[in-house]
Amino acid sequence: MKISILDLVHVNKDSTPQEALHCSLKLAQKAEEFGYHRFWVAEHHNMPSIASAATSVVIAYLAGGTKTIRVGAGGIMLPNHSPLVIAEQFGTLETLYPGRIDLGLGRAPGTDQRTLRALRRDPMSSQSFPQDVQELAAYFDEVKEGQMIQAVPGGGLHLPLWILGSSTFGAHLAASLGLPYAFASHFAPDALMDALDIYRREFRPSKQLQRPYVMMGINVIAADTDKEARYHFTSLQQAFTNLHRGYRGGFLPPIEDIDSYWSPQEKILASHMLSYSIVGTRETLKRGLISIMEKTKVDELMVVGSIYDLDARIKSFQLLAEAIN
Repeated sequence: MKISILDLVHVNKDSTPQEALHCSLKLAQKAEEFGYHRFWVAEHHNMPSIASAATSVVIAYLAGGTKTIRVGAGGIMLPNHSPLVIAEQFGTLETLYPGRIDLGLGRAPGTDQRTLRALRRDPMSSQSFPQDVQELAAYFDEVKEGQMIQAVPGGGLHLPLWILGSSTFGAHLAASLGLPYAFASHFAPDALMDALDIYRREFRPSKQLQRPYVMMGINVIAADTDKEARYHFTSLQQAFTNLHRGYRGGFLPPIEDIDSYWSPQEKILASHMLSYSIVGTRETLKRGLISIMEKTKVDELMVVGSIYDLDARIKSFQLLAEAIN
C-alpha cells in the first residue's frame, strides 16, 4: 500500500506564510526520508491560514529541495485557469524535475465567490471542466505537424493527470477519461463509497492508465500516547469548527478541552466532516488503517497530518511510516 502526504501549508496563528513554506519543505524532506510516495499541496485563495495559493511555485520550491519523492498538486482548481497556462507551468516543472511531478485537477474554485471574481474567472467556468481537462491533457501529447498552439515546455511530456473530487461527479469523469481518481474524504466523507463504486464500475482504460487506481484522503494524527495525539487533534477540530463560524485567522494551537471550544451542534458538524481520521499511537494507527483498507480497498492513502507544532507533525508522520512497515 502506498502512503502519501497532502500538506495544507498551514500558517499558524502569530506566524507568517514564509515560516509556513519553510516548514512545508522541511516536512517534504522528512517525508522523502521516511519513504512516502508523494507530497502534494493544494490551491486555496484568500485564506490567511493557507500559504499554497501559488501552487505551481510552491511545488517548484518543494521539488527543488528534495530528490526522489513525487511532488504535485492536490490540486489545481482548473476553472480558475486556462488549460494552456497550467500546461506551461506543469510542463516547466516536469522539465525541471522529470518523472517527479503530479497534476491533480479539481472542479471547485478553492475559494469564495467574491474571490472568484477577483481572479477574473467566470463563475460558470466550472461547467466546462470535462472539456478543459481534455484540452489540458492534449497539450501534453506529442506535438502534431501543423499544430498551431502548443505548451512549451509541455508537448510530448505525457504528464500524469489525476481527477480530484468530493462528490460522484469526479468519479464519473475520471472513469470515462481513464484517469486515476482521488477522493477528498478527509473533509467530505459522505459520497466516498458511492464514488468508489462508480469509478471502478465505469472505468475505461486509457493511454495513461489500464485499470482503475483510486486514492482517498484521511486525517492522521499520531503520537506516543493516545492522549497526546488527541491533544494535537484539537487544532484540526478547531479549524473545522471555524469553517462554520467564518473565522479567517491562522491555524490555532491545541487545547486541553475541545468541548469548551465548540457547541454541541458544531461538534456534530465538525466531527462528521472528520469521520475519516485516525488519532493515536502506532498500534491505534495500524488498527485504523486495516479497517479503512478492508472497507474501501483503495490503492493509495493521501494523509493529511495537520498539527500545529512542526516537530510533533514530523513525529506523527514518522510513527505512521513505522506503523505500515
